[in-house]
Amino acid sequence: MNDTGVSLAYLLAAVCFIVALKGLSSPRTARLGNLVGIAGAVIAVVVTFADVGTRNLAPILAALVVGSAAGAVAARRVAMTGMPQMVALFNGVGGAAGALVALLELAGSGPSRGQVAVGAFTVLIGSVTFSGSVLTFAKLQELMTGRPVVFGGMRPAAALLAAATLALGAWTAVEAPIGVAVGLAVLSLVGGVLFVLPVGGADVPIVISLLNAFSGVTVAAGGYVLGNTLLIVAGTLVGASGMLLTRMMAAAMGRSIANILFGAFGGETTLGGGTATDRPVRSAGPQDIAILLGYARKVIVAPGYGLAVAQAQHALSDLAGELERRGVEVLYAIHPVAGRMPGHMNVLLAEADVPYDRLKEMDVVNPEFKTADIALIVGANDVVNPAARSTPGSPIYGMPILDA
Repeated sequence: MNDTGVSLAYLLAAVCFIVALKGLSSPRTARLGNLVGIAGAVIAVVVTFADVGTRNLAPILAALVVGSAAGAVAARRVAMTGMPQMVALFNGVGGAAGALVALLELAGSGPSRGQVAVGAFTVLIGSVTFSGSVLTFAKLQELMTGRPVVFGGMRPAAALLAAATLALGAWTAVEAPIGVAVGLAVLSLVGGVLFVLPVGGADVPIVISLLNAFSGVTVAAGGYVLGNTLLIVAGTLVGASGMLLTRMMAAAMGRSIANILFGAFGGETTLGGGTATDRPVRSAGPQDIAILLGYARKVIVAPGYGLAVAQAQHALSDLAGELERRGVEVLYAIHPVAGRMPGHMNVLLAEADVPYDRLKEMDVVNPEFKTADIALIVGANDVVNPAARSTPGSPIYGMPILDA
């Protein structure tokens, strides 16, 4: 295949990726966006085979078969509540692949000085992405505690590790000894662990989004090392969208990314919380709540992170269905960080057969609260907490909230 044909095919694949991202911005067009993205990936793989020929065809095909089988099984078996964990693993695999490719290129002969420097960066960021993603998976899958983990001397240890990692990275970029590059990978793996350990609770999904951006940067840098334009484009798209998503999630929580990532180093919690008040609290049992709901005409449900963790979306859908059969209007107030990731709550409720038109974004539903008889808050303490507006010392102060 000639160079012009390859370039045009790569351009078509890149356009498919861009259109896919646009389609994924709305649940109504997400399925089409996925199909367009798949088409772009198929074009990229086929053209690459046609361009480089059939060298090492057997192991490549074997890897494709194994990877496709693993992906198909994961897609069919992983519950919607486990989707953030699977995203974390996919981020890690992307980072590991980029780091391994860069190591192989550094071990070979003929890379230019620029490729060597970018290769060192790829090893560093790809290794951090891999180990950090594995740790976020373990936290969300409850294989380890989901709370921040901090130990004595962690701050100086992290600073020393960062200095050593940067020194090895600079050495690799200047002289490219493969032994030093391997050492860089090892230190970067440890750095990824220290990067994620101090983060806990609902902040873990934000780190997943950031690591997703890292995986895109790894792919883009790997594309430069390999001289592949499409990898640079695809990686840049993933990196840019991941970083924008991370900033949106942090803004939705009213906190800076630095506070989320490094707050625990300074003795702050990353779990969030509020200050105690002396407002009276009236307790009620299930029968009391059932009576209130039975006499209501409009109910707004505010589902949150707790619902996602408890996998209570089906029970909530059953309750809403019973209310609707009694003539009660039920709406769902969706905060940007209601689930474990942006859009996750929408997916969870769709899995429980909640009609999409009942899901209302925060800006749309907030004026509706004053016309509702009951606001039913399910595992959403933070996104409805008035301390976000009234208590400057609160960890969630400044976070936009639902007007429940």
